[in-house]
Amino acid sequence: MKPRDPRLAAAVALAGLVMALWLALLSAAIWATLGPAERSAVRELLAARAGLVLTGWLLGLAVVGAVLYALHRRYVAAPRQLAEEARALLADRGARRLAPHGTPELRALTALVNELAAQRDALRADVDARATQASERVQQEKDRLAALMAELQQSVLVCNQAGRILLYNQRARETFRALSPDLQPAAGAELIGIGRSIYAALERQVLAHTFERVERAVAQGSAQQTAQFVTTVAGGQLLRVQVAPVRAHQGMLGRSTDVTGFVLMLDNVTASVAEESERDQLLHGLTEGSRASLANIQAAVDMLGLPDTAPAMRERFLGVVRDEVASMGQRVTDLAARSAQRLQTRWPLEDMLGADLVAAAQRQLGVHCRCPVTLEASDPSLWLKVDSYTLLQALTYLGTRLVDEFQVRFLELRLARAGAHAQLDLVWSGQAMSNETVMSWELDAMRFGAESTPLSVRDVVERHGGEMWFERERVRHQALFRFLLPLARAHREAAGAEPAGAGGRPEYYDFDLFQDTPELSALEDRRLSDLAYTVFDTETTGLNPASGDAIVQIGAARIVNGKLLRQESFDQLVDPGRPIPAAATAIHGITHAMVAGQPRIGQVLPMFHVFAADTVLVAHNAAFDMKFLQLQETAAGVVFGQPVLDTLLLSVVVHPGEVAHGLDAVAGRLGVPLDGRHTALGDAQATAQIWLRLVPLLAERGIETLRQAREAAQKAFQMRLK
Repeated sequence: MKPRDPRLAAAVALAGLVMALWLALLSAAIWATLGPAERSAVRELLAARAGLVLTGWLLGLAVVGAVLYALHRRYVAAPRQLAEEARALLADRGARRLAPHGTPELRALTALVNELAAQRDALRADVDARATQASERVQQEKDRLAALMAELQQSVLVCNQAGRILLYNQRARETFRALSPDLQPAAGAELIGIGRSIYAALERQVLAHTFERVERAVAQGSAQQTAQFVTTVAGGQLLRVQVAPVRAHQGMLGRSTDVTGFVLMLDNVTASVAEESERDQLLHGLTEGSRASLANIQAAVDMLGLPDTAPAMRERFLGVVRDEVASMGQRVTDLAARSAQRLQTRWPLEDMLGADLVAAAQRQLGVHCRCPVTLEASDPSLWLKVDSYTLLQALTYLGTRLVDEFQVRFLELRLARAGAHAQLDLVWSGQAMSNETVMSWELDAMRFGAESTPLSVRDVVERHGGEMWFERERVRHQALFRFLLPLARAHREAAGAEPAGAGGRPEYYDFDLFQDTPELSALEDRRLSDLAYTVFDTETTGLNPASGDAIVQIGAARIVNGKLLRQESFDQLVDPGRPIPAAATAIHGITHAMVAGQPRIGQVLPMFHVFAADTVLVAHNAAFDMKFLQLQETAAGVVFGQPVLDTLLLSVVVHPGEVAHGLDAVAGRLGVPLDGRHTALGDAQATAQIWLRLVPLLAERGIETLRQAREAAQKAFQMRLK
């Protein structure tokens, strides 16, 4: 039932009052013209008919009310209904149209509204189509960039002007992992991540100076707008950093000299610098030693040229010449040996699909050996860690000698898994060979027609850390060379590992951080959706840290720009220095054997402190976890001074009528799956998802900033105390 308009009731009441007043005034006027006898007669006449007069007034009021209702419905209710329908149509994204009704003028207005709505929908559809196309193009560019960055062999990351990392690739992650102390699997997680400061890993003064140089070069329009430097990082390692600018989009602003960020290309040059130094020392020793030897030889030759040199003296000078020549020869031999050793390590071992390797070997053997080469079916998922160039050289060298010296008419390649390794067989049928022949082939420098290389088959095998031997298969009447090769560790582990993200390629970028300006507003007054968070959880030996209970595991996840970055996590077991009670093990499953040999809390806490730097800490029942951290701050030399939010207390704020606010209960209410329950990382990731769902619910209650959230949590805490 539609609510009655109070204005209609007021109009009817006013009409009744006017009618009553008009009747009273008319009666008074007539009464004034009557004489006493007439007034008495009228009084007697009306006294018996007062009810009829009242009924007539009510009937007249009903007629007036009906007329007013019809007029109200036609000229008030109908336009109001049209306004309400137009307001609904304004928010409606469908094809609904208004039904015309009412006066001709109102029908014309309805038709005009429908026409405007149709134009609006057409424009909106066009905008949506263009936005979809633009979004698809942007997403394609992001996907291409992500694919390109993921496959690059160069360590690359991009940061904004404030030094916040907004993009990096997997090789950069591996580079920083190598710079971290040997703590697994948390190694490197505290140094690199979306939204992190690059100054946590590289020296601030050197990097800021380089950024300033690049910005100045861009502003001056210099042709050389890049800069590089070498800096010492953790563990005394040397990192070469090349910096290039990221310019602002010119667009209509035309700010071509504005720099919004920087591209950093990183290269760990510790080994190469050491090799260069060794080479310089070697060349210096060869030069100086040869100069001295040549001086001695020149002096001896001069003395031997004298006609009156005694035989004994001549023999002595000849001995000097022989000794110096032998010394120079030894130095040259040593230099050649070291050069060959460096040649062995020139080509790095890379991950390669086994099927690709044997296919390449088949092609190369077919070209050089000029005989049929067959392949035996192999595991298509087998990945190897090989130097494909030198390994193919070794196979080609052996195949060529088999064809040339033993008239082998066909070759076969086999590849199979052999435990923690892979075995690659070069098989043939024909004349057998002696072990001495195999040994000489293995040790001789490989030659290919007129070309030669200082490497031998043994060098190639040793480069791979494997084995190679000759074997006969008497049943098949075949012989083979078998190479034992390493498997690609990363691919072997990835087969049973859980993907880092919810599916697809991990997101190692967030371009929204180009606009990140945290210095413009205080942390307390920033919106919850704009902050970066470290959501963490601890597993302990018990519930009473004051009585000696200690942390056995710390797990944490990061939230940046409202996204849970699953690939950027902290997960570290800790040796508590005391036995783990069976009751605690029954909950989290961590035994004393699992933490044996793990780092102590004094080593782990500084790493977690760096991981959580410049973020807001979030935990469920945060007081419990923070107590364990704070009791170890002095011993570890760190202080966790950043703000802390408790999802338990904020759940009380959002759902004040609920009694249960444990992690399981809150996750159930908000639809958060609990994977890895009672593991530090599993609970931390669940808490992170809970927090992401709480943020919009808090906004509905007017809680949008960090200050408001902390105040609301404090009030909830006081309510629970009461």
